[in-house]
Amino acid sequence: MEDIREKARRVFRIESRAVEALSEKLTEDFDRAIDYLFGASRVVLTGMGKAGHVACKVAATLASTGTPSFFMHPAEGLHGDLGMITSDNVVIAFSKNGNTDEVLRIIPYLKHVKVPLIAVTGDTGSELARQADVVLDISVSEEACPLGLAPTASTTAMMAMGDALAVVLLEKRNFRKEDFAVFHPGGTLGRRLLIRVSDLMSSGEDLPIVPVGSSFKEAVVEMTGKNLGAVLVSGPDGKLAGIFTDGDMKRVLTPEPCGFDTPIDRIMIHNPKTIHPDTLAVKAIDIMEQHNITVLPVIDDEHNIAGLLHIHDIIKAGITAVKD
Repeated sequence: MEDIREKARRVFRIESRAVEALSEKLTEDFDRAIDYLFGASRVVLTGMGKAGHVACKVAATLASTGTPSFFMHPAEGLHGDLGMITSDNVVIAFSKNGNTDEVLRIIPYLKHVKVPLIAVTGDTGSELARQADVVLDISVSEEACPLGLAPTASTTAMMAMGDALAVVLLEKRNFRKEDFAVFHPGGTLGRRLLIRVSDLMSSGEDLPIVPVGSSFKEAVVEMTGKNLGAVLVSGPDGKLAGIFTDGDMKRVLTPEPCGFDTPIDRIMIHNPKTIHPDTLAVKAIDIMEQHNITVLPVIDDEHNIAGLLHIHDIIKAGITAVKD
């Protein structure tokens, strides 16, 4: 019996050859497809069965990389969803053999509203290819399925062609990682590139703060009451004068404890590391790790106290340091 892993390797070889062969099938039609897609307000992708599943994935990839796109099931399109398609759209239809009835039946409407049709098919002589404005050839020499029935290499080729369209469009639009983050606010990259210090810092009544001249005891009471492990010390002008942390409390209590009446400005940290409210939260982690601290005073452009940022708030938001 043929080794199980060798059967898997055979699938990989067949599908990798199918993808590699696509580079030889690219023609001016690919350039025209990019022009159509770049100028469209939206891209509508369609297909039946497994080709439809590929179309769904490609629609999601296009949408997340700067090309507004969505999937329309061709059967649902025949029962009213064609109204989703407008004259400033472009349609990409996926079909292995190019003769899928449900896909072919939406073409008259596309002609009526003058919507360009891009066919992604394995049969460039099919009815779909004949009716299309642009044809992208994804034909394969063999399927990985030993019966030659289940679309395998052909759907892999479809997916690769869709990815090629999305990536070329991404570069043509000068789409940046910051743009990607905007479309992925729930992802790690989105959090790193969108969440700022002002979104996470403690401020207002939650901010532990005492004025210069307050006693050590008053500072400790304020710090423990707000439970942030630090207290900010403000000058008479409202600007930051210093910070006192729970780590500093251990320092001043040993080996010769200071009195509770000691002015806080005598034992606080002067000129602490600070951060601006508009700074990305991921930058705050870098500063904290570099200086081995867990809190950062937040000050505005005039050096007024705006808040206090604790590393626990950053971690809770799911933001981690960027590793080289």
